[in-house]
Amino acid sequence: VCFALPWQCFRALCCKGPPPPRPEYDLVCIGLSGSGKTSLLSQLCSESSENIVSTTGFSIKAVPFQNAILNVKELGGADNIRKYWSRYYQGSQGVIFVLDSASSEDDLETARNELHSALQHPQLCTLPFLILANHQDKPAARSVQEV
Repeated sequence: VCFALPWQCFRALCCKGPPPPRPEYDLVCIGLSGSGKTSLLSQLCSESSENIVSTTGFSIKAVPFQNAILNVKELGGADNIRKYWSRYYQGSQGVIFVLDSASSEDDLETARNELHSALQHPQLCTLPFLILANHQDKPAARSVQEV
């Protein structure tokens, strides 16, 4: 209930202006092909996960949260693309590394090598890393301790 003059009520309810902008953070999302990077970002953006195809090159998605927006640059994980990952690291404020916890031993070793390379890269080595062991719903999935 408003006991002020009508124009004061109107001004109090309608003239507050736009809400303050949410801070934006630039992240890079890396991992081998098939690890689930695109599916993860589709889920976070409430997009359909049907008909997802592997990312060739890179894509950028704005992932909105209540208090911030994450601008996530997803880099394709194919062997011929991984050698170019470092060209996209500049300006990143954090890293999401996605790995397939149900992958073969060889693929897990390749993922480990790529992770270590990223952890040692001068543009990433001081940034926060999220390592996501994806595909935990598969029978062959390794536990966190095994990964």
